[in-house]
Amino acid sequence: MTRLIRDPRVVALLVGAAALFVAATLAPLPSPRQIQEWATSVGPAFPLLFFIVHAVVTVAPIPRTVFTVSAGLLFGPLLGIALAVGATTVSAALAILLIRALDRDQVASRLTHPAVRAVDDRLRRRGWLAVGSLRLIAAVPFSVINYCCGLSSIRFWPYMTATLLGVLPGTIGTVILGDALTGTTHPGLLVFSAACLAVGVVGLIVDTRWKTSTPPPPIPAVAPVSVAE
Repeated sequence: MTRLIRDPRVVALLVGAAALFVAATLAPLPSPRQIQEWATSVGPAFPLLFFIVHAVVTVAPIPRTVFTVSAGLLFGPLLGIALAVGATTVSAALAILLIRALDRDQVASRLTHPAVRAVDDRLRRRGWLAVGSLRLIAAVPFSVINYCCGLSSIRFWPYMTATLLGVLPGTIGTVILGDALTGTTHPGLLVFSAACLAVGVVGLIVDTRWKTSTPPPPIPAVAPVSVAE
């Protein structure tokens, strides 16, 4: 322990960390409203950059909620919703195309999480209808749904349509909540946000209580899924 304290590199690291902490404590942080004004002043290149980063990064298993909230905070409700919904839809398209361009057996062998099996079960029973219901509220990670759909035989355009319709309520509601951090959101928009989130919750409840007439066949541990249209 004494050696570590005497090491000049360790001392420099501790001093640097302390200086950053003091600077972060004393420096005035911009308000959410100032952040939105800054984003608006940057110009049209910034929304485009945000769109591209959002669409590409969320292909990986990275939560998209941070991007959705940021869209409302940075760009306001209208542009924020357009960017978040558009980037989410593009990300879903990139993910399914990427999975189907790769070796499906190799990808399936790596997807052994219980959440994957649950998504497989819904896809087997309901096909593209399951995609829309699973998108309503983020009970299942966005990327997990994309990967499972890529391994299934669901057709591309029904998948994309269900994705777009499914992400609308939750995305709209979350973007508006992000914009509300600026303190300038109209109360009517907050009511609309709550209504959108309620639609997602109700849709999820209805879906979980909707029973199919025939039980699904047993699901193999890592095999690709065949989905009826």
